[in-house]
Amino acid sequence: MFGARFLARALRSCSSAPCPGHRPPARLSVRDALGAQSTSGERVKVQGWIRSVRSQKEVLFLHINDGSSLESLQVVADSSFDNRELAFGSSVEVQGQLVKSPSKKQNMELKAEKIEVVGNCDATAFPFKYKERHPLEYLRQYPHLRCRTNALGSILRVRSEATAAIHSFFKDNGFVHIHTPIITSNDCEGAGELFQVEPSSKIKMPEENFFNVPAFLTVSGQLHLEVMSGAFTQVFTFGPTFRAENSQSRRHLAEFYMVEAEISFVESLQDLMQWGVDLHTEHEKYLVKHCGNIPVFVINYPLALKPFYMRDNEDGPQHTVAAVDLLVPGVGELFGGSLREERYHFLEQRLARSGLTETYQWYLDLRRFGSVPHGGFGMGFERYLQCILGIDNIKDVIPFPRFTHSCIL
Repeated sequence: MFGARFLARALRSCSSAPCPGHRPPARLSVRDALGAQSTSGERVKVQGWIRSVRSQKEVLFLHINDGSSLESLQVVADSSFDNRELAFGSSVEVQGQLVKSPSKKQNMELKAEKIEVVGNCDATAFPFKYKERHPLEYLRQYPHLRCRTNALGSILRVRSEATAAIHSFFKDNGFVHIHTPIITSNDCEGAGELFQVEPSSKIKMPEENFFNVPAFLTVSGQLHLEVMSGAFTQVFTFGPTFRAENSQSRRHLAEFYMVEAEISFVESLQDLMQWGVDLHTEHEKYLVKHCGNIPVFVINYPLALKPFYMRDNEDGPQHTVAAVDLLVPGVGELFGGSLREERYHFLEQRLARSGLTETYQWYLDLRRFGSVPHGGFGMGFERYLQCILGIDNIKDVIPFPRFTHSCIL
């Protein structure tokens, strides 16, 4: 009891107004506050959301988090601060002294001089409860709130770091980042799983399409990267792609992010494989298991199964194309790539057989004007996150999942 009374008196003395001329408190993130080395009692300001409230007779303990770290900052306050507004989920601004914590559970703690409730939270109506471990399936019902949980907060921080790491990797290896369009007139995959783009209201114009041709949300930036590969030897793009797949599976989304790269002057699949990134794919679980549950490259697919742009291997009755998929345990197909058909006459014949010559005349032009052997690959970013995090359902690694019969927000 003596210790609690002593702490309460100390807190009350801290709550008095600061002397004139004192500097305003420095604003710190929770992460910076927890990692601070100074124990000089510096006055600081921390803003965030209450993750727990524990009230004792003379002392109030709060845990505050602002998303900058998984660990929360402990706030120690005089019991006079206690009120119903300081509830789980409420947003607050706390000013006080940052000091070394006597507890081994945290490095630093904040002795509160002032606590201001920025936004109230009705803890009884809030769908997430203090100290409860909610399943990811339950959290999917609240896409507008689930980022406030430790589970989704951690996943999204990893997603942010993975995004930065991918950009860093390509930059360090001399790739040029290309912003490929979201709206396109091309169906790169040829599977017909397209979302068509049309104006939401009637516009006073002739009865043709807004762009004079049918336009769709992109399924891949590959063809646009191939355009750029005529001027840059290494290019990549990283952005949203869309597939109108009628699937409720744990590994499909209608909107997802793709990392795609195109490299000029490559003449073999080996130039595209073994990049040193340990990734995954889904093709045949049996194949992955048979090879010891490690990532497996599958190459040289039948020509009839693949799009027109993949390079013909000219291998007789088998008739395959120089395509490669990377399959990984539990996720399936993570990477897909191929050499592109750079030979004009081969490409011309395949387009003619498919009735696509007029549509892809521009693509033939790329082969007429300084074409080079080239190839590339695409990686599903959400599947990559599934792989490295061990997340079973792809809907849990993207902030706002879109899939059949679901487009919440």
